[in-house]
Amino acid sequence: MGLLLIGCAQPAGPVEIRITMNEYKFEPDTIRVKAGQEVRLVLVNAGRRDHELMIGRNVMRNVRSGNPAGYHTDFFAGLSPQVSGEKIKKEEEEAEAHAGFMVALETGGWATLVFTVHADRVGEWEMGCFEENGSHYLSGMKGKLVVER
Repeated sequence: MGLLLIGCAQPAGPVEIRITMNEYKFEPDTIRVKAGQEVRLVLVNAGRRDHELMIGRNVMRNVRSGNPAGYHTDFFAGLSPQVSGEKIKKEEEEAEAHAGFMVALETGGWATLVFTVHADRVGEWEMGCFEENGSHYLSGMKGKLVVER
């Protein structure tokens, strides 16, 4: 019985999830991971426009335009994801308009994010693209990240 409990307490093994970004959606639009799991998100921009991925809760609004501009609660806070890829937009280009961690890709770009999910992230989070002053988000470019125990 003791061995069974120890086996259940082990975090799930690493997982790789590919997310394709198009106008104006993520495919798949819902992903599931487990707390304690190492996650490798492979982002591919297959669209004709630049796209980005942000994950969080409670959409914040741009003070001037009132358009969506990121999340009040950033999923990646304290996770320090490792990012590699091609055609990744420079952080400075996006930082002025958004708050929180993001990966923005030019058309044809790809990126890999590697991180371990903290136990305090259990629950439902939203994925969103806030490119072009939030117009991608308003056009429906959002999805869900569900973190399970």
